[in-house]
Amino acid sequence: MKIKLLIVSLLVLVVSCKKETKSTNPVTNNQPSIDLVDYVNPLMGTDSEFSLSNGNTYPAIATPWGMNFWTPMTSKMGDGWTYKYDEYKIRGIKQTHQPSPWLNDYAAFSLMATTGDLKFQEDERASWFSHKAETVRPHHYKVYLADYDVTAEVSPTERAAHFKFTFPDSEKSYILLDAFNKGSMVKILPKERKIIGYARNNNGGVPDNFHNYFVAEFDKDFEINHTWTDDWKLRENTTASEGEHVGAIIGFKTKKGEVVNVKVASSFIGPKQAHLNLDREIGKDTFEQTKEKAKLAWNNELNRIQIEDDNIGNIRTFYSCLYRVLLFPRKFYEFNEANEIVHYSPYNGKVLSGYMFTDNGFWDTFRAVFPFFNMMYPELNSKIMKGLENTYKESGWLPEWASPGHRDVMIGSNSAPIIADAFLKGVKDMDTDILMEAMLKNATVNEGRPVNSVGRAGVDYYNELGYVPYDVGINENAARTLEYAYADFTIAKMAEKLGKTEIAEKYYKKSMNYKHLFDPETKWMRGKNKDGQFQSPFNPLKWGDAFTEGNSLHYTWSVFHDIEGLISLMGGNEKFVEKLDEVFEMPPKFDASYYGFTIHEIREMQIVNMGNYAHGNQPIQHMIYLYNYANESYKTQEKIRNVLTTLYTATPDGYCGDEDNGQTSVWYVFSSLGFYPVAPGTDEYIIGSPLFDKATLHLQNGNTFVIDAENNNEDNVYIDSALLNGKPWNNSFIKFEDIQAGGYLEFDMNGNPNKEWASNEENTPFSLSKSVKK
Repeated sequence: MKIKLLIVSLLVLVVSCKKETKSTNPVTNNQPSIDLVDYVNPLMGTDSEFSLSNGNTYPAIATPWGMNFWTPMTSKMGDGWTYKYDEYKIRGIKQTHQPSPWLNDYAAFSLMATTGDLKFQEDERASWFSHKAETVRPHHYKVYLADYDVTAEVSPTERAAHFKFTFPDSEKSYILLDAFNKGSMVKILPKERKIIGYARNNNGGVPDNFHNYFVAEFDKDFEINHTWTDDWKLRENTTASEGEHVGAIIGFKTKKGEVVNVKVASSFIGPKQAHLNLDREIGKDTFEQTKEKAKLAWNNELNRIQIEDDNIGNIRTFYSCLYRVLLFPRKFYEFNEANEIVHYSPYNGKVLSGYMFTDNGFWDTFRAVFPFFNMMYPELNSKIMKGLENTYKESGWLPEWASPGHRDVMIGSNSAPIIADAFLKGVKDMDTDILMEAMLKNATVNEGRPVNSVGRAGVDYYNELGYVPYDVGINENAARTLEYAYADFTIAKMAEKLGKTEIAEKYYKKSMNYKHLFDPETKWMRGKNKDGQFQSPFNPLKWGDAFTEGNSLHYTWSVFHDIEGLISLMGGNEKFVEKLDEVFEMPPKFDASYYGFTIHEIREMQIVNMGNYAHGNQPIQHMIYLYNYANESYKTQEKIRNVLTTLYTATPDGYCGDEDNGQTSVWYVFSSLGFYPVAPGTDEYIIGSPLFDKATLHLQNGNTFVIDAENNNEDNVYIDSALLNGKPWNNSFIKFEDIQAGGYLEFDMNGNPNKEWASNEENTPFSLSKSVKK
């Protein structure tokens, strides 16, 4: 029986359009909402550690793109790996804003319930728990705290959350609010049954006046009021504490099965706004009402793509990945008393009007997350673009890795493809003047960059020589050159559509700078010295050095916009395919000398038995699709299906590397549907091998696009033929406008490759060189 037939028999929820303060991006074509949230496993990827990432995720209990997430803590305060699946004690449930363990958290605080003798220090209060007594859903977390016979639950809103603690019969029951270190304050208000305060912890990227103001409202009188101050010093019978690390303790007697509710909200703007967020988003709602609203928010978004298939494991993996795609970037704005959109600026510390989003690394997400938003969520992306405009106005630069403000992480100029792709895909209400000004500033100005990751490190060398030299003290120079060249292409595309012909011509020419690094001897990309000589010695298996979290075998393919040009440099289609094959067929050898140890990205490549193909990191994730450009689409099909079915599963070890703000997840989402955006800024998606029997996309414009794969199964991974709206389709790509218009894409799958399908030059995807030839 098809999973569709199973899930339609479940509770059908009617989706209605609501204001943004209540739900986000309601489905526009009024299709019924099915309980897809139950197929999501937020624990996917949580069995990770520093030396090996199976996702480096935590269970985010949140609403889509919520300002605040909540997560259980198995690890100590400040540990980026806050929830490790194989740990067995919980220290609290914290409000988190962490986009990655490598960036760590900010503005965090936690709640914890205990009974018996008072234990409030994080090691002492930690309780044993079991995954067998743990419920983990995007909209609801529930766990049995065995040491205290307490069941703790939480359900979220965008800026608030509802806790439910079920206590035993106890003379001494407590709820602790830990405001964390790096500056905090708590104040207990017994008559109001509230705890208020702030948390200032962060790991950079904030102004001096940064605070996260919180309010916690209880439905039971306090009989005990304690606080603690620095160094875990208990201050009995006190109601206020402020210092480096403080917290609050309230206590009472409870009967067996007694429930204590705590409604919590926070604000980056001020205490009054925190109360407003609480009243507006939860108010007098019961716990069940809060939980059902959060569930509806998820079902509303997950139902935008409805899958029909026999394989429930693949269904679970799909929706678990889609959940991750819909978490970031985080809304960093609030609604004031007049219901106007305002935000605290993480760039200048002021409270200003308009949208702001954060917690995103564009080096990861320009590849497919933002193209996914352009396909499925153009209204959301319009708001994100407004947020980018505000970031530029408030800091003078576009963000590249924001958490919550500029962070000095990763490389590239990848805000350009994100902006250009949105504009070229028709995202509305973009201030193209200011965004183009910002993109050109990135491409021309070195002075005043707030951190090295913002703008373009080595931009003066790049603009003078056409590349960032290997020998001038700028690390990862070859990777920077390749990414800058692609960014130049997207600037040119946007300028061309805006009628800025001179700028377009200039940046189209600059987009060919990738050719400076192609070594005709080895036929790999290679660092080049300032004098024009290639760096030597050269080992294409050396990770880092001239490249970023990869080696030359991974970065050589980062010519997204001109694969035809790369094919020509390599000597034609046959030589190009041989180079692609070489990556998969060679052993997983590597040179880790640049780092001095085997970094987790290397280990993740080594252990999956795919040669030097390193799917666990972003630089090479598009590479399998490149067989299409050389008219050997069947190789793309077999390799895509292999990655889909062996490197992803909805389990704690379900990823093959860092999940990274939705990018590794959206690769699965796109690829399982049957196509992928190799070159954002163009209007094409490159076809792979659809995983499901049928997928229905409910687009924001009201249209529906269906992908149907006849004879699809684990053996029939090859496309024998295809039809688009009933007409033969022999291209190895499909256009954006074909999807947005709505329609029907049919594949006939087979166990043997059809080497004739999409085998002519006219069937290949866009390349700039091919476009110039025409």
